[in-house]
Amino acid sequence: MSELLKNIDARTRLAGTNKLEILLFSLGVDMRTGRKESFGINVFKVREVMRTPPITAAPDMQKGVEGMVSLRGQLVPVVDLAKYAGIDPEGKREIMIVTEYNGHTQGFLVDGVDTILRLDWEQMRIPPEMMTTRLGGLVTAVTELDDSRLVMMLDVEKVLAETTKYDDDYLFKDIPTLDRDFTVLYADDSSVARKQIEKTLDALAVRHVGAVNGRAAWDELDRIARHAEMTGRKVWEVLHLVLTDVEMPEMDGYILTKKIKSDARFDGIPVLMHSSLSSIANQSLGKSVGVDGYVPKFEPHRLATAVRSMLLPDETPAETR
Repeated sequence: MSELLKNIDARTRLAGTNKLEILLFSLGVDMRTGRKESFGINVFKVREVMRTPPITAAPDMQKGVEGMVSLRGQLVPVVDLAKYAGIDPEGKREIMIVTEYNGHTQGFLVDGVDTILRLDWEQMRIPPEMMTTRLGGLVTAVTELDDSRLVMMLDVEKVLAETTKYDDDYLFKDIPTLDRDFTVLYADDSSVARKQIEKTLDALAVRHVGAVNGRAAWDELDRIARHAEMTGRKVWEVLHLVLTDVEMPEMDGYILTKKIKSDARFDGIPVLMHSSLSSIANQSLGKSVGVDGYVPKFEPHRLATAVRSMLLPDETPAETR
């Protein structure tokens, strides 16, 4: 199975092309539908695929968390995705996908892995409400393959947040408000991430406009630009920052940033990339398309500091920029 991820570093060349590669996997037959569904996860977030090692159960685990395993001396929490999604098929999941994102490592138990598939983000669509409801918001995008199979992209941010108590309100305490009038446009396909962004911007007392992906954000930017022109103003007078995720259906954050930076209407508006893909390589890729800053997800105080440094650069200490 390690061959599936061989030469994964070469895949970083996909960034900025609106393409992605996903590892396909299944969770077994869904007892509610009688079908074996296909799921996907971005290979950038996959560290390895392995046989499930012995799992040590622990008390007070979150929903779907089976316990912990030791991987080369590191204790890693293990989530049974079938149970987490409410599919609950019979039998044990003997394969574990080890993921790494947001600076955290976790194992996902799955029924089986298939292959790595290269897709265009434009092929990915926002899932219909019925699918979102049935799977508890676990899916952020869906696409149909040539063989008519539907592949659902896993919302790993939601899994991380709900299995580590990351959404506790105390994380947003003691964020100082800004004493100026600012508006931020943000784009993220994860409902959990959008909620955290909104809470952070509310704590800063910053107005915000949300979008569920890069395409929707670009449409909103175009609307704002046309309205600004009609009222005789520059866009930077009414919009002060764009905050964008990387992975999004229809248009990813790299393409959104390239479009913003190549359009003179948006001169003077910084772009802050907010992603669980927070490695040095991904940060460099962001800079290559013109991103002005990069901040990892699920760290509200770091996000607040980054937003402040973008909006009030002259009032931000150099060491925090």
